[in-house]
Amino acid sequence: MILSPIRKVLSSFAKHEVRALLMGGQACILYGGAEFSRDIDFAILASEDNLLQLKACLDELEAEVIAVPPFSKENLERGHAIHFRCSTPEAAGLRVDVMTKLRGVDEFEKLWQRRSTLLSDDGTEYQVMSLPDLVKAKKTQRDKDWPMIRRLLEADYFGSLNHADLEQIEFWLRELRTPELLIEVAGQHPEIAKRLTEVRPLLRYALFEDEALLIDGLASEERAERDADKEYWRPLKAELEQLRLDRRKN
Repeated sequence: MILSPIRKVLSSFAKHEVRALLMGGQACILYGGAEFSRDIDFAILASEDNLLQLKACLDELEAEVIAVPPFSKENLERGHAIHFRCSTPEAAGLRVDVMTKLRGVDEFEKLWQRRSTLLSDDGTEYQVMSLPDLVKAKKTQRDKDWPMIRRLLEADYFGSLNHADLEQIEFWLRELRTPELLIEVAGQHPEIAKRLTEVRPLLRYALFEDEALLIDGLASEERAERDADKEYWRPLKAELEQLRLDRRKN
């Protein structure tokens, strides 16, 4: 279910034809990995025309920047998120975050090609980041993201178990984080699992049904992604801190 303030923001993005993909907690809800979130997050195309469309949308929502960095094409292209707070009565207090560049995720045009389109009750189309891309975007240093990835994959697995194609089976073998399910999928599709050990070595533990080593392998994967995310954000956080200091001085 899409709550009224969220619906208002999504309909405004659609009305102004902003090329944006819903991601974050609200997208997780739509994919069955329930998560409560007061924010709404978008990946957007940082072209001049699209940012003008976004500006018109934000004006309608009476949304203003609430933190550093300021809203600019340059800041988006560097990888920063821009944070807005809505004041329009239909979405009062709702925070809207927009990003263009995400660690470990393809450029916007490729994300757009793989997007999911949802149709609301009133006929409005909502563009949502594909589940595989959302999973990649969730591989962060934040504690809450890893249980969410697991829930998203479990929901997709149990929802598509009886009609999965090769692409989906490969997706599960590449991304599932539930040891018993990885063992199950590898056992059902051993040739695919063997081939994918080149890109995900821990699949060999799933093939041998060694749950203890598989759990260790999953933990190592998570640590590596968390460390990579910390390194990615280190210079960006330094830039934000300098912007905060400059703003205080002024």
